[in-house]
Amino acid sequence: MGNRFDFLQQATNAIFEEVGQIVKISSVYETPAMGFEGGDFLNCVLWVQSTRTPAQTLKTILSIERKLGRERSGSNQFDSRPIDIDILFVDALVEKTKTLTLPHPEFSKRRFVIQPMAELNAHFQHPVSKKNMVRLLADTKDKSEISKLSKWLRNPRKDYDLSKYNFIAIEGNIGAGKTSLATQIASDFNAKLVLERFMDNPFLPKFYENQARYAFPLEMSFLADRYQQLLEGIAQFDLFKDCVVADYEGYKSLIFAKVTLVEEEFNLYKKLFHLMHKDLASPDLYVYLYQNTDRLLENIKKRGRSFEKGIEADYLQKINDGYFEFVKTLPTEKVKIIDISNMDFIKNRKDYISILRQMLE
Repeated sequence: MGNRFDFLQQATNAIFEEVGQIVKISSVYETPAMGFEGGDFLNCVLWVQSTRTPAQTLKTILSIERKLGRERSGSNQFDSRPIDIDILFVDALVEKTKTLTLPHPEFSKRRFVIQPMAELNAHFQHPVSKKNMVRLLADTKDKSEISKLSKWLRNPRKDYDLSKYNFIAIEGNIGAGKTSLATQIASDFNAKLVLERFMDNPFLPKFYENQARYAFPLEMSFLADRYQQLLEGIAQFDLFKDCVVADYEGYKSLIFAKVTLVEEEFNLYKKLFHLMHKDLASPDLYVYLYQNTDRLLENIKKRGRSFEKGIEADYLQKINDGYFEFVKTLPTEKVKIIDISNMDFIKNRKDYISILRQMLE
């Protein structure tokens, strides 16, 4: 009903923003109405990557339908509608609940669904019949006319193209979520991921037990490891990746050392740091995730690392102050400070999309 193609595009945009990354979009096909007298339908299939459960996904797409004007009557009769969104498959999951059956029970009977699905992934195997999409297309009894439109839907992922940056550094205080964000961005935008190997540092648990004794060896070991990792991770160009995303930047070493080391140790450390840091590439985009101290402490408690139990608010504030002092020295066009205190970009994709928008502003 209405501007059919525009409804498809609106639904595609909403699925990207609320459900997950759209890997691929099929052509749009026009077919006659099935099961009732009505206008022709436009159909397409999306291949989506999402962290949501099937039940959560169903709830979201029903919400998208309502926003686009779909009113479900509750009857089993077919009728015209502005939009209709169905879940066809969730990998090879076979499941039946009160609200959702997977795979879609009518899939093999509908040519207008099999054909765009075969276009997306011809070798995908139906988890029940064990037939791939090409075989299902050949075997279906639905002989309805189907015509491909010359006009394609636009993947909204193109509005969030981060490949113009060769190197993106995601920074933040302890517990801010920088590793989670860097990992998600790398997955969504085909980026090489560089993650700090802090869990491999044998001095870290000892430092939280006795800061005065272990601060210097801890910071020196971090300096050496970060230097090696960033030098190799950024210098080794990957032909199959569009950019590099790291959950830290080399200057982090100096920020933490200034808080943890006594003056004499810090002066010695600083000399060595500057000798090494000049060899490292500077990020094209430096993102600092700001989160208030209460939320940081809450996040640290949730992740349950025993050696982090003793972290205090004062220590986190000093780290935050150190980052802000550093940010002041960077070109303003390279820096994005994003306040995530009232966000949950792991559970709420809209928050994640909001962060991407701010990164690209």
